[in-house]
Amino acid sequence: MGEKVSFASNGGTCEGYLAVPKGASGPAVIVIQEWWGLVGHITAVADRFAEAGFVALAPDLYHGLIAQEPDEARKLLMGLAMDQAALDIAGTAKYLSDRDDVSGRGVGVVGFCMGGSLALWSATLSPEITASVAFYPGLPWERMAPKWQNYSGKSAQIHCSESDGTSTAPGIQEAVNAIKTSGGNVETFDYPGTHHAFFNEDRPEVYDSKASVTAWDRTISFFNSTLA
Repeated sequence: MGEKVSFASNGGTCEGYLAVPKGASGPAVIVIQEWWGLVGHITAVADRFAEAGFVALAPDLYHGLIAQEPDEARKLLMGLAMDQAALDIAGTAKYLSDRDDVSGRGVGVVGFCMGGSLALWSATLSPEITASVAFYPGLPWERMAPKWQNYSGKSAQIHCSESDGTSTAPGIQEAVNAIKTSGGNVETFDYPGTHHAFFNEDRPEVYDSKASVTAWDRTISFFNSTLA
């Protein structure tokens, strides 16, 4: 089990859920929420990263608010100030980089749905973030205006559901081409027959256990190779 922590975010503060490996140091990973907020599924993912040997921190980008219904989640997403989210994510990376129990090369970031797009964006925001993993990213890039050139020398991995159009979807292709053009490395994986949010076991109507296991193994292998 992890704990709630507070850390600096450009003169202000942000809170998040921190999970660390038992009695050991490890590479750092930021876990970015879906549009629901910092809910149990996300804190459970942070715990899983800690069990796998990573120091994981999930920042609360909604600052205490969570959604139970899609309409609520949509309102929270639309109200998310991207400039503040950028500061919070960069602050998370700085906090992790300064911890004594963090080892390895740079900071990784993983996100789901809304958080998947933010995860890819994050590597353009902070020099500490060197590897990103995105699960079915869906936000239009116009809201973030990524400086893709900052991906030079960094790596990304994208997990795509069939219902979102797989890795051939225009938004995915835009990110892939921009990262490659900038001198970054990127790989995509498609999961046939899957729906959006297939990794979220709290949503049985879309959860796919087989795809989730495969995607998790690929994510852990990716972070071990890029951060450890």
